[in-house]
Amino acid sequence: MSKSASIIFDKSVKGRMGVKLPASQVPSVELSKNISSALLREIPAELPEITEPEVVRHFVNLSTKNHHVDKDFYPLGSCTMKYNPKINDVIASMPGFAGLHPDQPEETTQGALQLMYELEQMMKKITGMSRVTLQPSAGSQGEFVGILMMKKYHEKNGENRKYIIIPETAHGTNPASVILGGFKTRQVKSDSRGRVDIEDLKSKVDAEVAGMMLTQPNTLGLFEDNIEEISSIIHSVDGLMYMDGANLNALVGLVRSADMGFDITHINLHKTFSTPHGGGGPGAGPIGVVGKLVPFLPVPMIDKVDNEYTLNFGTDDSIGRIHTFFGNFGILVRAWVYIRSLGEEGLKEMTKMAILNANYLKVRLQDKYEVPFSEGTMHEFVASGLKQKERGIKVLDIAKSLLDYGYHAPTIYFPINIPEAIMMEPTESETKETLDSFADAMLEIDDRISTDPESLKEAPITTPVRRLDETKANREPNLRWTK
Repeated sequence: MSKSASIIFDKSVKGRMGVKLPASQVPSVELSKNISSALLREIPAELPEITEPEVVRHFVNLSTKNHHVDKDFYPLGSCTMKYNPKINDVIASMPGFAGLHPDQPEETTQGALQLMYELEQMMKKITGMSRVTLQPSAGSQGEFVGILMMKKYHEKNGENRKYIIIPETAHGTNPASVILGGFKTRQVKSDSRGRVDIEDLKSKVDAEVAGMMLTQPNTLGLFEDNIEEISSIIHSVDGLMYMDGANLNALVGLVRSADMGFDITHINLHKTFSTPHGGGGPGAGPIGVVGKLVPFLPVPMIDKVDNEYTLNFGTDDSIGRIHTFFGNFGILVRAWVYIRSLGEEGLKEMTKMAILNANYLKVRLQDKYEVPFSEGTMHEFVASGLKQKERGIKVLDIAKSLLDYGYHAPTIYFPINIPEAIMMEPTESETKETLDSFADAMLEIDDRISTDPESLKEAPITTPVRRLDETKANREPNLRWTK
């Protein structure tokens, strides 16, 4: 057997065992008596036969082939890929949490209900909202929930609004949620400072506008400092303000959504509060609302009555249940642990360090990489590789080259109003030494454009899979393993 065997079946040796189970004390039952023969195998499944150490080593080695936040720096702008403290996993794995069944009666799940109730109180304090549902399984689903509540609010008032305003720098999920919710979009332009163009906004607002979705800080990493005026313009036609909370990591402990005039806000627990992120989930995207929207929240909500925690299935105005049971509970536990570990002052320090790290990295790079909207950078910034492209190297080449330095590439080509965009978010997790090392790599890549540009166009060369023809890979994916 080759030491370089790439798939676990190549390591299989007939008769080899990783574990031996004791003889079963349960009487044998003929499966065909209760299960259709069409669902039963005629021959045993062909499973690999290897030892436990080989299983562990195989999957540990596989894990190192992908880049992840436990391996090294992951400056993925707009996605807040911060380190996940291991105490989160330890607490979430406790039998009293991990072993619960969602169908258990309330009296046997008081601890879990208390945790979710407390997490809601934390989210209320952080955002200033009146109530928060923990059900949504991601920010994108939270957006959809917010849009459904917008729709229900206007219908309750006897109106059939048609449009929701979004900025040109919006996350792609925003217009998708708008359309999915039965509305149409109106796009508002950015001004010369990278913020919402107030005059353009005024021209887009009328009695058919249901509300506005706005990321705060925006996708350029800039605080929308005219937010009170923006909210006033939308509220003047009884529209609702929705805050995309993708960038909440720049606000916690410093400013609250409700104080800025937002009526709805989503909170990405898998971004801001250090729960696992990526690979399609599981995530969590709680939605907070102001008082007038509370009746429309998904059910059930958790109430505290006489020191007991109970499920409240609300009124007929609720948009209904949007997730099986009560949300992705294991993720909620992890977020609760993170917040309890840091406390109020720790969360505020988290936010300040995220802003400091982004500004430090920006200053290290801005002499070589243009930063079009540099004034007012919060937790992330968008550089432009236009000067590098003029010298023959695209942002894609820079991103691929970073893989050879051991870093995950930043977000590139987004937002679309910045040519050759490179969006970087270092988060508060990283040390100055890590930021300096990453900045040195970016500067060295810029130097190599003059000395060895062809190597950048061939990168990466040290990864398990080298550069693909990305258009062909997207149109003709080949997922079959071949030796």
